[in-house]
Amino acid sequence: MANARPIASSTLVAFLHELANLTDAAVMPHFRKRIAVANKDAGGGFDPVTVADRAAERIARKAIRARFPEHAITGEEYGAEAGSAYRWVIDPIDGTRSFIIGAPLWGSLVGLLRDGAPVVGMMSQPFTRERFWSDGAKSRWAGPAGKAKPIRTRACTSLADAILTTTHPDLFAGAEAKAFAAVSKAARMTRFGGDCYGYCLLAAGHIDLVIEAGLKPYDIVALIPIIEGAGGVVTTWDGRPATEGGRIIAAGDSRLHREAMALLSVHCR
Repeated sequence: MANARPIASSTLVAFLHELANLTDAAVMPHFRKRIAVANKDAGGGFDPVTVADRAAERIARKAIRARFPEHAITGEEYGAEAGSAYRWVIDPIDGTRSFIIGAPLWGSLVGLLRDGAPVVGMMSQPFTRERFWSDGAKSRWAGPAGKAKPIRTRACTSLADAILTTTHPDLFAGAEAKAFAAVSKAARMTRFGGDCYGYCLLAAGHIDLVIEAGLKPYDIVALIPIIEGAGGVVTTWDGRPATEGGRIIAAGDSRLHREAMALLSVHCR
């Protein structure tokens, strides 16, 4: 079903906060506790999942079905369900590796697509008591005090002045690794770690560039409105929409985005 009837952004943002309240309550009892960790990767790698991941996604799906029963849902742990042109995309804990070692660089992601285009998105980090979200036009942050504040990316026109982050160098292999190394060498500083938190720091104007590879839609859909609503740019390495994941480049400044993307293309064709 195409061209679904629009839903008011205020309604959607209020519902995002309801979902965040639910996922926060589902995951926090397990954080910095000894919990079992299962491995979803049958190929010899390590793709961890915990009871917290699964509980958060189940409760989010239940709430979505109750409020918008006709909508489609895609989640990391329980796959895709068919529905209308609206599709909710859930990553119950983006950064499970950080979660299981007690580091706070993780968050619960919920985003909404309409006819394949991002509409609204939220990242909730209940341990630091932070939320980053976008209504599709503007992006905001709320911290422990609870008061929402608008956020903006910062101007950075050159890689030579840019702070670059990525979650881990193991995201890249072969030509991808060479391409990332070239951008990293040209940047002022590179830091590793962060998962979804790094993209939110970019939206808030604290870093300039995030480059990653191998992402799934649930890793990035919720973050696209947050970055774009703050004035940033997020695409694939070859400039396509980022909604399907893959090789992702996000920048706070469109001029920096163009420079970094050009350098990536030289080394990774």
